[in-house]
Amino acid sequence: MPVIEPFEEYCSEYDQWFDENRFIYLSELAALRHFIRADEWGVGIGMEIGVGTGRFAAPLGIGVGVDPSPRMGEVASERGISFVSGVAESLPFRGEEFDFVLMMVTICFVDDVKKAFDEVYRVLKVNGYLIVGFIDKYSFLGRTYLHKKEKSKFYRYARFYSVDEVIAGLRYTGFNDFKMIQTIFGGLEGITAVQPFRAGHGDGSFVVIQALK
Repeated sequence: MPVIEPFEEYCSEYDQWFDENRFIYLSELAALRHFIRADEWGVGIGMEIGVGTGRFAAPLGIGVGVDPSPRMGEVASERGISFVSGVAESLPFRGEEFDFVLMMVTICFVDDVKKAFDEVYRVLKVNGYLIVGFIDKYSFLGRTYLHKKEKSKFYRYARFYSVDEVIAGLRYTGFNDFKMIQTIFGGLEGITAVQPFRAGHGDGSFVVIQALK
């Protein structure tokens, strides 16, 4: 079953975090935006799985968001997102419907990552792409969250993954042509400006992978 309760109960607290940690949020947003293709027609038809309150979908121009939390969906709708109730393992869409899909810190809350990746592959158009943003479990923040997860309202339910594990899952599904960047260097309390992202992984706690169908 998807983890819904803490996001329903603490929806306002969840959403407020982005205002209280503005530079972390903007650093992650910049890294995600790097992989969103745009041309004279715009960014194409995008969908975010685990859209939450729409904090990422809205500024990235993603029009559709899926989430199992009705309360989160209400807030996302207020931000202009077309909200659809659903889970990653059973997406309520036709095949080959989207140009790109975003999963932003979603895989750690998904019951079956393999099924989720299979579903993303199904709904993506040929040459469409998936963007996965996540906390590397071997990074500074990954180790910190693992150590303190039982005390967290949200991360106590999370399962963290390494970069190699995510790549392996994507490759098994059929994705290819992986590109990767990282940001959020050091502890969160030291971030007082938007951090630049750089290629690869191993230094930054937040990793973004783009994978092509």
